[in-house]
Order: sequence, then structure tokens, then C-alpha cells
Amino acid sequence: MKKFWALFFFFWPAVAFWCCWIARSRGWWFPTSEDNPLGLAMSPLGEQIDGLFYLILGIVAVTFVGTQFALGYALWMSATKDDSKPAHFSHGSHSLELIWTIVPAFVLVFIALYQMNVWAEFRVQSYFPEETMEDGPKLEVTARQFEWRMRYPAPGKVLSNQPQSDDLYAVNEMHVQTGRPVKFNLRTADVQHAFFAPQLRIKQDAVAGLIIPVWLEIPKAGNYDLVCAELCGWGHYKMRATIVAEPKEKVAEYLQKLGQEQNFDGVAATEE
Repeated sequence: MKKFWALFFFFWPAVAFWCCWIARSRGWWFPTSEDNPLGLAMSPLGEQIDGLFYLILGIVAVTFVGTQFALGYALWMSATKDDSKPAHFSHGSHSLELIWTIVPAFVLVFIALYQMNVWAEFRVQSYFPEETMEDGPKLEVTARQFEWRMRYPAPGKVLSNQPQSDDLYAVNEMHVQTGRPVKFNLRTADVQHAFFAPQLRIKQDAVAGLIIPVWLEIPKAGNYDLVCAELCGWGHYKMRATIVAEPKEKVAEYLQKLGQEQNFDGVAATEE
């Protein structure tokens, strides 16, 4: 029975290593689709975040496999030792304690420093792409139970923090330009929500009373999921929307059509 437990602790690290090795090719970690069967990040920032994810996954996998094999080795040596020999008692090793204290601390400091550029690029406005500073926010996204409301400025105008009479509105459909960083303002109309675009690896909480600038860049045209990642009430599960990435001309056409629908008074124009 002692040998069984030793083999048990040898078995699971092997399974964990195998799962980590094939996870990416099987699409186990990230959301997949017909166009993206491997679940690759669909934004430049997302690619950097994936790099951090796999770095941490590698560190955790090596640590888990190493410690479990060490535990299995200790159990195996105990199970196969000669019981006729006297036991050896140890009061510990100061050198070993220093090693398993300093090494994890070094790893944590390394991760903290290594991820600072990615964190700053996404969270700190002064590190945002220059295009977002030049263009300003293109729209405002307001989370509310249980929908996403988009507010665009009228064509040719700049988005204001206060709603204007000619602003354009849409619900659960966000149109952005492809191939260029786009900044938008995020806010909530009630409780706390979380803007989460899984294919883009973009996640930002919407906090009451705050207007939070967020940016994203989508090189490839298509439809991407937008969900709420913060439990916000009974309808949280259905708080979904679509991010439509398309060329600049298509976005302009969409806003023009949105303006016509919004300003239509219900009376069809007639020729005199």
C-alpha cells in the first residue's frame, strides 16, 4: 500500500504535464470558434496577455510537477527502506529553508516586474497608444441591468461626458474600426459590472460614479463576444452583446443609418 501512494503521486504530475503540453493545441484554455479553433487572442494586447498567461502556466507546471515528484520520491524511499535499520531523525536544514523561501520570492518579483509594461499599456492612460490620444474616445459604453448601451457622438462631433441631444444610441451592439486602436469610456448606470471581451482578452470593471477609459485594437474584421464578468443580479447570465469590428467606412455607414433611424419621425417623405 505504501508503494501505491508513492506511485499515485508520481502519476498525477505526469498527467498534469501532459495536459499542459497539449492544452493549446486542443483549445482547452481559451474560447474557440470555427474561424479560430485554437482560441488565439484576436488583439495585439491580447497576444501579450497570452504570453504572460503561458509564462505563469509554465512556472506553475514546473513547480507542481517538481514538488509532486519530490513527494512521490520521499514516499517511495520510505516504502522500500529496510525496516531492520534504525530510523534517522533530522532537525531540518537551514540551507533548504532559505532556498525554498528565496526562490519563490525571486519568481514572484520577476513576474511582477515582467508584466509591468503590459499592465501599464492597458491601464495607464499615459501609456495608451498615440492614436487613442489623437482621436479621443469614440463612444461611451454604459453597463446596466442587464444590457450594454452604446452612445456615439453625432458624425463630425466629439464625444462629451454629458449626453447631447444629437447623440446616437444602440443597445448590445458595439461597432469599432479595425486596424486602429479605439478608446471608449466605460461607466455603469447601477451596480458594478465588468466589461469582458474574451477573444480580445479585454476585461475592465465598470464602477459606479467613475468614467473609465478603455482601449482595444482589433486587426481582423468580425463579430466578437462582449459579456458581463461580474455577478450583477438575476439577469447576469443574459447580459451579452456583440462587438462588430469593421473598416472605418462601414462604421461611418452604420452611424449614418443609426442616425436616420433615431431621427425618423414615423412620417415617410413624399414628393410634391
